[in-house]
Amino acid sequence: MQKYNISRSNYFYAIGLSYKKADADIRGRFSLDENSKQSLLNQAKENDIESLIVTSTCNRTEIYGFAQHPFQLIQLLCDNTRGTVEEFQEVAYIYKNNDAIAHMFRVGSGLDSQILGDFEIISQLKTSAKISKKHNLLNHFTERLINAVIQASKRIKTETDISSGATSVSFASVQYIFNSVEDISNKNILLFGTGKIGRNTCENLVKHTKNEHITLINRTKDKAEQIAGKFNLLVKDYANLQEEISTSDILIVATGAQRPTIDKHIIQSKKPLLILDLSIPKNVNENVKELDNVSLVHLDDLSKITDQTLEARKKHIPFAEAIIEEVKAEFNSWLETRKFAPTIKALKHKLNGFASAELDVQRKKLTDFNEAQAELISNNIIQKITNHFAHHLKDDNISTDESLELIKKVFQLEPSKKNV
Repeated sequence: MQKYNISRSNYFYAIGLSYKKADADIRGRFSLDENSKQSLLNQAKENDIESLIVTSTCNRTEIYGFAQHPFQLIQLLCDNTRGTVEEFQEVAYIYKNNDAIAHMFRVGSGLDSQILGDFEIISQLKTSAKISKKHNLLNHFTERLINAVIQASKRIKTETDISSGATSVSFASVQYIFNSVEDISNKNILLFGTGKIGRNTCENLVKHTKNEHITLINRTKDKAEQIAGKFNLLVKDYANLQEEISTSDILIVATGAQRPTIDKHIIQSKKPLLILDLSIPKNVNENVKELDNVSLVHLDDLSKITDQTLEARKKHIPFAEAIIEEVKAEFNSWLETRKFAPTIKALKHKLNGFASAELDVQRKKLTDFNEAQAELISNNIIQKITNHFAHHLKDDNISTDESLELIKKVFQLEPSKKNV
């Protein structure tokens, strides 16, 4: 990427792992909470990484950034998670330069989501970019790229029906409950954890089940109360978790804990209990399966549910891909201009030097020399000349590299080595 004058490093990488090859346990080992992300960004600055975006969701953990070698980014991830380099190599993907750019477009546009057309990831990418910018870890290239991906995502959402119909992890969980539990409106439902997936699940439960026996528990009670107030639900203290599980028919776990918060020892009741674990890392210990009255379903199982809605969405993939190619072409066109930006800048500096020298001569010659008018005319001429060269260099039918060398030779230019 140095030839585009956008980074000290040679390459732009996307490294990470997703639901495609990494199961929930492995994804859990590489998941990053807010503190881990903060540590990773701080370490990146210490390691002189120039630009970096980090995302960690239930479906994927990824780093987009500049480096001489992808191991620099892989090491950052492994140093700040419970995963090892060996584990990463077994399930990971590494994309470089144009492939990395293409990957970000597909991810941000919902085409690479576990449930096709789920656009949650774009808001997470936007948030991650803002955090990187606050840490001075977002260079001009990466910021321009993320904005292009956001543009493509918006267009796909509005110009296609790829996200039509109610299909998401939270909806899939409610759909599963409907298919598995009879008389759902009279069952006791406990939602433990009120993060984004928890909130969305809660909304779908209220909307589709007409159930008035839904209880919320969150470690931070006021967060649960905010959601409960919106839907007129009951809130209990975290200390009452075991007691509430005993009276529940359905337990939905959607916490952000890094270790399991539910295991077989906390379940005292003998009546049938359906547990849905919507967390990454897993927050329900597999040992609950040892209890005859418990059925455990995880996020990955729910994501495999395919229905008519998903099949209908697949028809819109070509339209979404066409939009991506269009926006990506605009981005690549901008990227190409970065190749010759230093030369155009040096040319403008050279022409300004010619103009300045000539103005000095005319000042001495003319007693009624109009300084302001002369400068205005010379600046306008210089701008037109540089614009003409820039337009020429954008022409697909000419060799940019050969033209650059000719311009440098004719005007005896030494472009600034600084990034512009």
